[in-house]
Order: sequence, then structure tokens, then C-alpha cells
Amino acid sequence: MYGNPQRRSAPEVQDLRREGGRWLKEMREAAGLSQRQLAAKVGADYYTFISQLETGRGRIPPDRYRDWAVALGTPERAFVRELMRFYDPITYEILFGEE
Repeated sequence: MYGNPQRRSAPEVQDLRREGGRWLKEMREAAGLSQRQLAAKVGADYYTFISQLETGRGRIPPDRYRDWAVALGTPERAFVRELMRFYDPITYEILFGEE
């Protein structure tokens, strides 16, 4: 099972999550979806899950990345790459950072 090695209480992690949440909200709004509509498209039981993500509380489960990319009308690879900036910045930097 995947575990996030970063401490949730670390201010940098919280800042990244909030920034990621703002990005997700922008993506949702650009797709013309309400939180309820997006929740239905990604199979979330409650639209409040979308609200939590957009405020930086929580993460999209990795097994749902494709569903989110499709729902938001964006290529899967581009979606996951951008999401990784916020959820796993160390891996992102290793893979995509300046050399």
C-alpha cells in the first residue's frame, strides 16, 4: 500500500496541497462543472469530497487519476504530471526538474 512519506503537518506540504486544490478548482471551473457534477463523473459518493480537495484537505486516490482526467477533459499524462507537483514534489523534481 502506498504511504505518503511527507508529514501532513509540515507547512510546505499544506501549502502545496492548497495550491493543488486551487489548481483542481480552476480545472473544474474551466470544464464548466459544479462540484456535484464532478463528483458524479469521478464516482465520488459525496460532492463534499471535491470541496475538501479544492481546499487542500485530502488527495485524489491514484487509482482514480484516469477518471479525473477524463472528467476534466485533460490528457491523463498531463493531469498526473501536474498533480504530482502538489502531491509528490520530490518525485516530480527527480523526474521533471532541471538537470
